[in-house]
Amino acid sequence: QLQLVESGGGLVQPGGSLRLSCTDSGFTLDYYTIGWFRQAPGKEREGVSCISNAGGRTDYADSVEGRFTISRDIPKNTVYLQINSLEPEDTAVYYCAATLGTSSYCLASHEYHFWGQGTQVTVSS
Repeated sequence: QLQLVESGGGLVQPGGSLRLSCTDSGFTLDYYTIGWFRQAPGKEREGVSCISNAGGRTDYADSVEGRFTISRDIPKNTVYLQINSLEPEDTAVYYCAATLGTSSYCLASHEYHFWGQGTQVTVSS
């Protein structure tokens, strides 16, 4: 069973950048569609980006389009989420999730079977 581990969160000033990582030590993530989600206090979990198992398709929520970039590093078995131009509204716990094969709508949390523990991103001056 996958054991996803996120890292790269932290405290950053508005306008700053972070790169979040999602990896698994035992399974090859290439076979999985990977999604990044976030949940702010008092809000529902929101899908922000995803990448297909073949890596050829990516998708973004409207709220992050143009600021977030998802990518895979196959040799490192890692999926990254590059976050630029951070805003206070981006403050949340960020989770990566995985589902084997393709997904019909990869920004939907119900598509995923495996979840990491999350990494906190706080945007504040």
